[in-house]
Amino acid sequence: MAAAGAEDRTDEKPLRSVLFMCGMNSIRSPMAEALAKAMLPAGVYIASAGVRRGERDPFVDAVLGEIGLDVGRHQPHSLEELEDDYFDLIITLAPEAHHAALELTRSMAVDVVYWPTPDPTATTGSREQRLGAYRDVRDHLEGLILGRLAKDRRAAPG
Repeated sequence: MAAAGAEDRTDEKPLRSVLFMCGMNSIRSPMAEALAKAMLPAGVYIASAGVRRGERDPFVDAVLGEIGLDVGRHQPHSLEELEDDYFDLIITLAPEAHHAALELTRSMAVDVVYWPTPDPTATTGSREQRLGAYRDVRDHLEGLILGRLAKDRRAAPG
């Protein structure tokens, strides 16, 4: 287990599976999952989960829809509800998720990376101001995925 960025991976194994984790799998991690599925090769398995289960957030659908993406039938779920429990890389987006991932992977050979990502629900104001906070999160995650994962030459081919 390493706390280095994906670009710092020293092994030559291809990246075949990525898990995005946040607190409730309502906003940040499903947004990252949708973006990664659109940006990474089809052969890379991508999932998301929360420390706890939250509720689907309509602002996520709105800001992903602006760039032609959606979360499909995604319903928030917790780590315990994951179908698979092995991932090459776990990317945590909130401190609570990072601590849970480190605990979960204590005896596993998996990279755990923390990408600090703000919680857009902390923004108050008009609908447009709140949507702006969600857009900022979307754009932040898109930049990280593009810069750190999509350029990873070790990603499994599609």
